[in-house]
Amino acid sequence: MNQKPSGAFIIASWVALGAGMAGYLIGLWKAEMLLNEKGYYFTLLMFGLFAVVSVQKSVRDRLEGIPVTDIYYGLSWFATILAIILLAAGLWNATFLPSEKGFYAFSFLLGLFGAIAVQKNTRDMQNFTKKEN
Repeated sequence: MNQKPSGAFIIASWVALGAGMAGYLIGLWKAEMLLNEKGYYFTLLMFGLFAVVSVQKSVRDRLEGIPVTDIYYGLSWFATILAIILLAAGLWNATFLPSEKGFYAFSFLLGLFGAIAVQKNTRDMQNFTKKEN
């Protein structure tokens, strides 16, 4: 069953990705922390986004019968979980207010969700376009 995603879901996915990333990055930009700390949190966002897109792609490939090695599949999941654990550890040890910690955690998770949804929509649109032609 390959169904074209609705326009509303495509827009909502991009909004989730944009809001999560923008909120997180604006928070980093305005934060009063050392540059190396900002670099740590920025790298975690980029690492997390790449990891969840890899998970979505490898899960989808397996569902469609496209070969995915167990090592890549496992590494994708490991990287996703590691990004979340590293963010949690960083926030746990940070001297931020609890509201700031929550802000970073939720904007990070919203960005990851948005990346998964955008990747899913991209894949669905490719499959739908192929079937039309």
